[in-house]
Amino acid sequence: MSEFLFVTGMSGAGRSTAAAALEDLGWFVIDNLPPALITKVADLVGRPGSETERVTLVIGRAGGDEYVADVVPMLARLRKAGHQVRVLFLDAADDVLVRRFEGTRRRHPLAARGVNESISDERRLLASLRDAADIVIDTGDLNTNQLRQRVIELFGDADHPRHMQTSIVSFGYKHGIPLDVDIVLDCRFLPNPYWVDALRPLSGRDAPVREYVMAQEQTGDFLGKVEELLRMLLPAFEEEGKSYLTIALGCTGGRHRSVVLADVLAERLASTSIPAASFHRDIDR
Repeated sequence: MSEFLFVTGMSGAGRSTAAAALEDLGWFVIDNLPPALITKVADLVGRPGSETERVTLVIGRAGGDEYVADVVPMLARLRKAGHQVRVLFLDAADDVLVRRFEGTRRRHPLAARGVNESISDERRLLASLRDAADIVIDTGDLNTNQLRQRVIELFGDADHPRHMQTSIVSFGYKHGIPLDVDIVLDCRFLPNPYWVDALRPLSGRDAPVREYVMAQEQTGDFLGKVEELLRMLLPAFEEEGKSYLTIALGCTGGRHRSVVLADVLAERLASTSIPAASFHRDIDR
């Protein structure tokens, strides 16, 4: 059985960055393969003795309603043939995509009209692929290195390809709630290390901040309740066939409390054989 990952999403949202990261992880990456050839590739990599088991197909740049319409049935066809198939959709708000195109002076692939109109056309064109996505990453607040890290965390572990992967994301409310998460938890009720002069320049990855947050009586109670909830929810989500679950923990700036709690929660879940990784969106802001 081979593993296929379809990488798609809005132009300017980071498909090239994701593809490069996957290639570095050992995936065999193919960009803009005609849909008619997808099953032929599956036949080739599925042959006995084939050394290619993990294939990434980058979808989107070719454009066209017929192109996307032909891709969607291929997902079901590959799954029916016994292959593991996942879809990653990269997205960002329209104003972010406009700024990126203006900043790079690149021409939008669908630029028959203005950039705004082209983005709207592409969003409509890719709607069926977004609906079919196993995971959506909002790259609006991510730089290239952060997106690369997210891809590595999600697809770099080949040991648990059939288990739901859980990501714990820390963020700052003042920078906006992440759009690509399933569960949001607010930890602003905890005392803020920002108001301790010695801790302010540090982050939740530093031992003094971690010790300060974990020493609060409410912290233990909160983590205990969250763990209890997740131990009930995670098996249920996995049984329903969900491949990825993203839990977001937010504090004011995303540098102290949420970072500590995201790391600790990921460690505790991992210790109970639940694959989990933490990611800190706003730690460097």
